Amino acid sequence: MRKIKLSFTLNGKAYEIEADPGARMLDVIRNDLELTGTKEGCSVGECGACTVVLNGEPVASCLVLAGRMDGADIVTIEGVNELELGKKLQASFIEEDAVQCGFCTPGFVVSAYALLKKNPEATREEIRHAIAGNICRCTGYIPIVNAIEKAVAKTKEE
Repeated sequence: MRKIKLSFTLNGKAYEIEADPGARMLDVIRNDLELTGTKEGCSVGECGACTVVLNGEPVASCLVLAGRMDGADIVTIEGVNELELGKKLQASFIEEDAVQCGFCTPGFVVSAYALLKKNPEATREEIRHAIAGNICRCTGYIPIVNAIEKAVAKTKEE
């Protein structure tokens, strides 16, 4: 099978790789680049475990063909972890007991990061809307929303 050439920025680093034309962004991130923080949950875009930020927008990477990566700026949970806002989000998730089994956590943190990058003063309603594409079977969502609100408060304190 003929491969396609892709050039993109992932977590602030430039990449040039070849990928199968039918590969999903999730496959490239997990298998080719060995960044396993982005999880494969449902494979149909329903759970949010595979959420990444593509050109400033959160997307289900299981639904995006690798070809869309060409020329793109992509941020995964590994990239969010290195940013100040990401550190605030992670600390807030821990402080608010918003982490249970942890499988869904990267998707929630990435979705929250995308929201707060655009709207650092997001309201509770905006937070709920931003994470509507993410499923958690353990927490009941209230601790997750509280954690994101806490990160908003920490950002306002600066």
